[in-house]
Amino acid sequence: MNDITKNIKTVMIIFLVLFIGLISYITYFEVFVGPKIVNNASNKRLWVQRNEVLRGTVYDRDMTALTESKRIDEDTQAREYTYGSLFAHAIGYVDIKYGITGLERKYDSELIYSSIKDNIMNFIKYRGELPEKVGNSIRTTLDYDVQKKAYDLLGSNRGAVVVLNPQTGEILALVSKPSYDPNSLDEDWEDINSNADMPLINRATAGLYPPGSTFKVITAASAIENISGIMDRTFEDNGKIVFNDNESLSNYGGEVLGDISFEGAFVHSSNVVFGTLGMELGNGKLKDTAEAFNFNADTPADGVTIENSVFPSFGFFEKGNIAQSAIGQSEVLATPMEMALVASTVANGGVMMKPYIVSQVMTSSGDTVKTIEPGQIRQVISADTASIIKDFMRKVVTDGTGTNAAVSGIEVCGKTGTADHAEGSEPHSWFIGFAPYDNPQVAVAVIVEEGGTGGGLAAKIAGQVMQAALSK
Repeated sequence: MNDITKNIKTVMIIFLVLFIGLISYITYFEVFVGPKIVNNASNKRLWVQRNEVLRGTVYDRDMTALTESKRIDEDTQAREYTYGSLFAHAIGYVDIKYGITGLERKYDSELIYSSIKDNIMNFIKYRGELPEKVGNSIRTTLDYDVQKKAYDLLGSNRGAVVVLNPQTGEILALVSKPSYDPNSLDEDWEDINSNADMPLINRATAGLYPPGSTFKVITAASAIENISGIMDRTFEDNGKIVFNDNESLSNYGGEVLGDISFEGAFVHSSNVVFGTLGMELGNGKLKDTAEAFNFNADTPADGVTIENSVFPSFGFFEKGNIAQSAIGQSEVLATPMEMALVASTVANGGVMMKPYIVSQVMTSSGDTVKTIEPGQIRQVISADTASIIKDFMRKVVTDGTGTNAAVSGIEVCGKTGTADHAEGSEPHSWFIGFAPYDNPQVAVAVIVEEGGTGGGLAAKIAGQVMQAALSK
């Protein structure tokens, strides 16, 4: 009898454990997994809900409509992108056949939310005839004029332009070339996907490039904060560092700068001096500074997804790689958004602001539902360090490699970059900067793929884009 009782107890315990496990799994699924599946933008059932509600409008910062939705019939609607390819990478697209991307995906739940529900209260309120359900609208931080200027200036080149307000983190422009027209996905899809230039990639946030000498901003910050007496030193630049029989590092074009100060080395972009500083700092300290600027980490952002920029780890004996990394070469990779944030951080006294692309969610009648406020990521470098680099960047434009970014009546600050990336190919042309010097209102990063020297095309584009942003 005792054995039977024991067996019954054992079976009951097993059933109890299994029951608790089942209940726990169901609870976990309902609370954590279920909502993710239901609200996943790829969930086909959501398309029924999307078609019930006329999708809300996306506006620029001045309330210029960037999208429009039209009712086709009871079950379908058409989404039109007012300016076609101009905002394609900033907004993304929504299409029942090709899915949903970009800002459309990030703010999908807001754009398909309508306060008008099929309930008795609304039935009575509207006397039996419910009005068209229209989703909430979103007001972005984008500026049509700045976006158009950047887009036009890039022309037929591959590349990207990012424009930020360094004091708030607002994204004023987000341009990637080549682009595509989200209004004609069905007609163009095969060509878009077979295009070797990959127009669907948002180069502004997902393109990873060697940053070249624009990275010297980070190396300079690391040197100021880690090397005692750096501001008083004089360096000998004989045009080349020789590591061994197979490895060396030269200045661009074989230039020899002779005896030069730290500031002069920055202004004239000495690879010899900055490669030397990289070896003196060592991989650990330089990596720490790069990671303070958010390399090797997710960057907090609202409305955009930013690919992680990369700063490598090297052994102490890898002198050539360490020196090359200090000038933004070797295995260093950065997105244009990351480099815009580097410029923005210097402009903002060493504080990196969280980039965001939506300022307000509104009802279809214009009432505010939610306001997105600026937020800090962190104090990356000290205000004193930022002030020193700010002065350096001003002299780059007045006396150094970045004179093509100069704008009459505006004190522009910047850093050029000429980034080698493939043997036999032209280097990428980079420029990062901000303006005006006294009270920076705009920060920018420009990359022109295989565009030559950074002091050329990228600098010219950056200067004109900043002028457009500051003329508002």
